[in-house]
Amino acid sequence: LTLFAIEGHRFSARNVATTAHRVGKFGGRRFRADRRLLPLAAMCRHRMTAFEAQSIANVAWGFAKLEFIDHRLFEAIKVETPRRVRDFNPQHLANTVWAFATATTE
Repeated sequence: LTLFAIEGHRFSARNVATTAHRVGKFGGRRFRADRRLLPLAAMCRHRMTAFEAQSIANVAWGFAKLEFIDHRLFEAIKVETPRRVRDFNPQHLANTVWAFATATTE
C-alpha cells in the first residue's frame, strides 16, 4: 500500500488490480481500516473498463477478503462483469461470486 500511495498514479490497470489482490491475500482484515484503501478503491473504479476478467475477479476478491466494502466499487464490478462474462473462466466467476456472497454491499 505504501508503494501504491506514492506511485499508484503510474500503475497499469493490471498493477492496480494486483495491488488489491495482494493486499487482500497477505494483509487480510488488519488493513480494512487503512485509509490508503480509499484511493486504491477509487483507482479500481476508474480503471474498471480497462481491467481484464481476471483483474475484475481479483479486485472483487481482494476487497471482500479485506472486508473493506466500497459500495461504488462493488457497483462498478456488478455493472462490468455481465459485459465481460464471456471473458471469465470458471475460477474468475467463482472468485467474483464468492466476493459478492461474502461482502455486504447493500
